[in-house]
Amino acid sequence: MTPQNALLREPATTDTVTSTRGATVTRLARTHRSPAAAGAARVRRGARAVAAAVARAGAWVQETVSPAGLLLVGLVVGGAIAGAAFGWFEAWVVAAMALALLLVCIPFLLGAHEYRVRLELDRDRVVAGSEIRGTLDIVNDGSRPALPGVVDIPVGPGLVEAHVPLLRGGGHHREDLVIAAQRRGIIDVGPMTVSRGDPLRVLRRAMSWPEVQRVHVHPVTALLPSSSAGLIRDLEGAPSNRLVDADLSFHAVRDYVPGDSQRHVHWKSTARTGKLMVRQYEESRHARIAVLLDLDLEGYADDDEFEVAVSAAASLGVRGVSEGRDVLVAVSSGLDVADRGAVQSMRSLPTITPRTLLDAVSGLEGGSASGADARVIRLESVAALVAQSFGDLSIAFLVTGSLVPLQRLRRASIALPPGIAVVAVRCEPGAEPGVRRSDELTVLTLGELDDLPQLLARGAVR
Repeated sequence: MTPQNALLREPATTDTVTSTRGATVTRLARTHRSPAAAGAARVRRGARAVAAAVARAGAWVQETVSPAGLLLVGLVVGGAIAGAAFGWFEAWVVAAMALALLLVCIPFLLGAHEYRVRLELDRDRVVAGSEIRGTLDIVNDGSRPALPGVVDIPVGPGLVEAHVPLLRGGGHHREDLVIAAQRRGIIDVGPMTVSRGDPLRVLRRAMSWPEVQRVHVHPVTALLPSSSAGLIRDLEGAPSNRLVDADLSFHAVRDYVPGDSQRHVHWKSTARTGKLMVRQYEESRHARIAVLLDLDLEGYADDDEFEVAVSAAASLGVRGVSEGRDVLVAVSSGLDVADRGAVQSMRSLPTITPRTLLDAVSGLEGGSASGADARVIRLESVAALVAQSFGDLSIAFLVTGSLVPLQRLRRASIALPPGIAVVAVRCEPGAEPGVRRSDELTVLTLGELDDLPQLLARGAVR
């Protein structure tokens, strides 16, 4: 180290302590700095402290002073400057009045919040078009009276306000709330904020509770007929081309091979041919229902038509799950705008129970399948991805809107595995329900959700 550098900073002195186990611990005892370096360090610490204080003050002003309060502060400052600079008596009057209003509002902020707030909802899952009822309990845990305030409860994009009266120490206030759940979706209730301020809403003081309760608003569903009424043609499964030694579908008899079970010996053929013959079967696959929901909003006339399609798809899926069948409910997965649709993917909704399926359907959102802001893939692409991943299907439902042409529905049906029944459900509110059949596709025109049970009960799937 050069003498010049030694003037700026002297080496730190250390104390070294060696334990009985042989480990060495070094402790910094003191550090010598030059006056200039120490002063610079104090300046930096002071600047950081001032910046932190300014940030806290700015946050406090933003939370406490409303736009009306900022206007009053501006009038005080502007009026004082104008009165001092130009001698305007009116400016001094305006500044004095604004200052008086601010001083009158300050006492409403005094005192600490000692509330205990609890919100209880009667249920966390409802059907679209119903109501959620809740109870708001507020207790003043302090010994002093608490001034009136307002509890702000965010409910999805909206806000519910509950007014709290003056509560004495240990006082209790209870209020019943009603939350309308008119449309399908997921509603986050919270976090709650208790605010207290002056009657002019110039100043306010708030305290938040971070708890958020989630409510799933399920789509409206229809009670569909059972599988025996036409939803599934084969209750035991669809036979495949693979031959096995034991199953349900009898295929033929063959010569006995060592190792075959004697239970499968066909004695009549054995007596006729003079040698052991055994039965052979076709392997049966478990029947699987596929429900493909089109999320491309370009295929729907309006939002109501899209909601009818979501309800129809949910009704089909719930019916299959309730009967214990293997159900696949597939929709397009979100697209990354950056790759311009080069990577296409589908998403299968959980079908463990009807509730899990309806919870997933509650959060579905439509999107565009064309243009620079494409967010979903078309129904035909979803069908092709289903065919690649799930080949053992018995029947597939294509649920879409009235603006999707018949040619696209045929392309989607061709993309699915061959040999299965394909039913297209075109939702068109107000239209006359009808059935149109062809060799590869059956098209149902759904005027309203209640038409779906009748169409399936009449044997739309044959």
